[in-house]
Amino acid sequence: MEKHLPVLLKETIELLNIKADGIYIDMTLGGGGHSEAILKRLISGKLFGFDQDVYAINKAKLRLKDYPNFEAINANFSNAKEELQMRNIQSVDGIIFDLGVSSFQFDQAERGFSYRFEAPLDMRMNQNQSLSAELIVNTYSQKELENIFFKYGEEKFSRNIAKNIIQHRSIFPIKTTFDLVDIIKKSLPAKELSKKGHPAKKIFQALRIEVNQELTILEDSLKSAIDLLKPNGRLAVITFHSLEDRICKQLFRELSTIYVPKNVPIIIDEEPLIRLINRKVITADEEELKENNRSHSAKLRVIEKNSK
Repeated sequence: MEKHLPVLLKETIELLNIKADGIYIDMTLGGGGHSEAILKRLISGKLFGFDQDVYAINKAKLRLKDYPNFEAINANFSNAKEELQMRNIQSVDGIIFDLGVSSFQFDQAERGFSYRFEAPLDMRMNQNQSLSAELIVNTYSQKELENIFFKYGEEKFSRNIAKNIIQHRSIFPIKTTFDLVDIIKKSLPAKELSKKGHPAKKIFQALRIEVNQELTILEDSLKSAIDLLKPNGRLAVITFHSLEDRICKQLFRELSTIYVPKNVPIIIDEEPLIRLINRKVITADEEELKENNRSHSAKLRVIEKNSK
């Protein structure tokens, strides 16, 4: 099992501009690496960590047991505002989202996130929910599967893979990760199979996104997080694929811009809701790329809420 290494840790903590007495939120607690780095910089401040995965919550609690100013909350980050209001927290100084799946979730074979291990097709971050990858591949229509694979996996052979899934499940239900990997491999041309990288990667990503509704809740959760920020508070988001990053980039551009009609002589007397701390996306340096394979696709964007 690989050690869980937080991605872009140095850059994220530096750009969050942490105050010793501030209130902070880790929206994606995971292994607790970013949370621990924040807590080391707090004195009278407090950190709340969210995760819908009970395993992640328990792991983080163990890691952060020596910090009395930390509270773990077992909930999806889409419910953060309501959870914080129940704790009389109306606004905060900083927030971090480290999107995607934690290393230990991939390494737990039985969770079904990885095409490297044979396991039940699960992929649920919240193991109390009913929707799983197994349910999707055995009940969704061919068109629904095609759309998911193409939209969330950007898989150009989506139609062929979906067709073969339908054919296979008409005889035998698709139960395990290796059942699905085998179908995917049989659906791809030899030229595609010879390319670098695992042939099932895009389909597994697409299923994970659909199971956990990752993109559906992301934009609304980002807007809610910005609303939670105090003036001059900062939000850091680490993404791991182009679909997540596109949502962040477009939202941040929209909220950091005051649109003025062309050729209309008006004086702008307002400022946008946020400002971009880094206009160019931040990626891992050479040292981190060597140490942490997960950092290769990571992108960091940080914004600051303007004062009103």
